[in-house]
Amino acid sequence: MKATKLLTAASVGALLFGLTGAAHAANWRYAHEEFEGDVQDVFAYAFKEHVEANSDHSVQVYRFGELGESEDIMDQTLSGILQFVNQSPGFTGALIPSAQIFFIPYLMPTDMETVLEFFDESEAINEMFPEIYAEHGLELLKMYPEGEMVVTADEPITEPADFDNKKIRVMTNPLLSETYSSFGATPTPLPWGEVYGGLQTGIIDGQENPIFWIESGGLYEVSPHLTFTSHGWFTTAMMANKDFFDGLSEEDQQLVRNAADAAYDHTIEHIQGLAEESLDKIMEACDECTVTRLNDEQIEDFKERAPQVEEAFLEMTDETGAELLDQFKEDLEEVTSDNG
Repeated sequence: MKATKLLTAASVGALLFGLTGAAHAANWRYAHEEFEGDVQDVFAYAFKEHVEANSDHSVQVYRFGELGESEDIMDQTLSGILQFVNQSPGFTGALIPSAQIFFIPYLMPTDMETVLEFFDESEAINEMFPEIYAEHGLELLKMYPEGEMVVTADEPITEPADFDNKKIRVMTNPLLSETYSSFGATPTPLPWGEVYGGLQTGIIDGQENPIFWIESGGLYEVSPHLTFTSHGWFTTAMMANKDFFDGLSEEDQQLVRNAADAAYDHTIEHIQGLAEESLDKIMEACDECTVTRLNDEQIEDFKERAPQVEEAFLEMTDETGAELLDQFKEDLEEVTSDNG
């Protein structure tokens, strides 16, 4: 298990010290939720490289744990201590309820070609979400997929009944809790820093994450049975503090947008084949690990439970959620028909 660093008074002090000179030094601070070499880290460093190659500005990247948990780095972004943050809707959903749409199971396809086309062309992603995030003080620069969600547990999962009495860790996201309740499990919200220990001690029986994160975080060591349920993709978003972004010159705003575009292109190339590579590493390192891929009939048993999650999403969101869901479905229909 990888060690994480706690947010200390010294680290906060250093951060605030950097803030006092930011206007002159243009040293922008950017925090994300993952470890060195993981997908968000790849995106962050591609962004940093573009900014520094095309301006006099610098970008300081903070990885998971260096400034606290996901909730901490969002608070620091909204308060202006951080200029940029990369956070998944799994955590942002508490601030922006409609961002939880990605946790409606079986709404998104799971084949990479269709997923990538959806993110490139979706009106919901590229037009509606930026307006929604702006209402909450955030300039949404990029939403991007990281990988298909995979469930790990203390035994293989092949049907909803296998989730009975299973405590499945979820992010602090009401709709994700609804998803696992619909599957028959007991959803258990837990910060990421407590997941490995929770699996090791039996406080929780399983969790979900993209396969590269399961490998990177060593989760397979304490949760060895992997199930591909085909219920969705892990999505994340790169954002800026909106007041900071709006205060930039037009030239710097374009620089930031160009850097986000370059980071997106680099990251999409990076995730090609990443899941297969990560699974190979897991199976090579773990003799007791098993892999279960649900067939169409088994998937249908889970998919039948998805409508109640969609209904819960609509109850949690205002009319914006309904409009967003309609546009999602329209966008998905267009890309699936193109690839069908």
